[in-house]
Amino acid sequence: MNIHQAASLRTWLDRVVTNHERWAERFGVHPVHPSARVSDETVETVLDELAERLGGNYPFFHPRYAGQMLKPPHPAAVAGYLAAMLINPNNHALDSGAATAAMEREIVGMLAEMFGYGTHLGHLTSSGTIANLEALYVAREIHPERGVAFSTESHYTHARMCHLLGMRARPVPVDGSGRMDVTALEDLLRTGEIGTVVVTPGTTGLGVIDPVDEVVALKRHYDFRVHVDAAYGGFFTLIAGDHGIDPAPWQAIRHCESIVVDPHKHGLQPYGCGAVLFADPSVGRFYLHDSPYTYFTSDELHLGEISLECSRPGATAAALWLTFKLLPLTRKGLGAVLAAGRRAALRWSGLLEQSECLDRYQAPDLDIVTYFPRTTPFALSQIDRAAHRLMRRGMDAQDDPVYVSVLRADASAFASRHPDVAVDTDGARVVRSVLMKPESETFLDTLHARIEQLVKAG
Repeated sequence: MNIHQAASLRTWLDRVVTNHERWAERFGVHPVHPSARVSDETVETVLDELAERLGGNYPFFHPRYAGQMLKPPHPAAVAGYLAAMLINPNNHALDSGAATAAMEREIVGMLAEMFGYGTHLGHLTSSGTIANLEALYVAREIHPERGVAFSTESHYTHARMCHLLGMRARPVPVDGSGRMDVTALEDLLRTGEIGTVVVTPGTTGLGVIDPVDEVVALKRHYDFRVHVDAAYGGFFTLIAGDHGIDPAPWQAIRHCESIVVDPHKHGLQPYGCGAVLFADPSVGRFYLHDSPYTYFTSDELHLGEISLECSRPGATAAALWLTFKLLPLTRKGLGAVLAAGRRAALRWSGLLEQSECLDRYQAPDLDIVTYFPRTTPFALSQIDRAAHRLMRRGMDAQDDPVYVSVLRADASAFASRHPDVAVDTDGARVVRSVLMKPESETFLDTLHARIEQLVKAG
């Protein structure tokens, strides 16, 4: 976080500790056991050592970092997490996390409403990977003999989860923009072997939006479930219809059977915080289990009874609850944060079209921008080397560094977007920048100019 946020956080954390002390005093004073005591001097020394070690990280908080999907949590999330972490509730059972379990139910209700679900079942998870595992686990229980289809641009964990669950995985080709090819999907559905189709509104590579509405329309003719892996792009539903984002795929999500979204990406949360939602609450029957020592203080549903995970930090729910209280799931609330990144991506796309030394790889659907240095000759091998060189020069610069990432495009994918390229190898790396910090909008001109400068340096 920047220095202005840090100043606010210092004040907020003081209040967190004061509130915690007031709560703890209700139960009486007791001494710390000698085995757990450490001196302030020792702690300060080791904290300084920790700071030195942490200094080896890239500056994820700064808009000059435009590489992977990384940014610090909002200061409110840090304060909320710490407030609950001092108590350390476990949201597996009401017995171990009654207050934060109630917050989790509220949060899940907010997420469900954001996507257009009415009745639902859901909970937080430690990651989008686990959330997708749960969705595919339920899919297997409903269609035990049928497979799962997902686009070749979807997250690699779908194939891994299918292998883990003993399900057939069927990759579906994509079109020239990286979206699931619905015609190819329908050919696969005609075989009757597919029980679940995974759609991705916001792939992690290019940020493209699968045609969710077109896939949902196929349910009129074929029997299958639709699972939405919105781990990365899900919160963009708040601004769908604005900033050039087609609302149709987002409006169709409410007609899908399950949804995954990661608040630790665009929801401003610390790792790890994922969420899985089901439109049909009766799928809870697939989680049924009993524990002779866990569920005993309440007859209400415990979150551990609808989760494959057991222990889960209540602090995650508290952090997200506080964040949503301050930045609600509305167009003017959290949506404004996403809109800034989207505007930055659109403007950068325009700057790339005008650039003398950079070319846009593909127009952005959300806030991921892809581009590459112009080379002579215009050949895949030259582009690959130039993109890698740009990334390394930016990251290794002692003064004025910039941090970007690369994405490998195979030869056919690159040529479909840039037909005049010389295909002299099997693919090329292109530069990839994720503009998920709202500050990217105000820093964009500086970032673009610095990248052009690095390219022109040769």
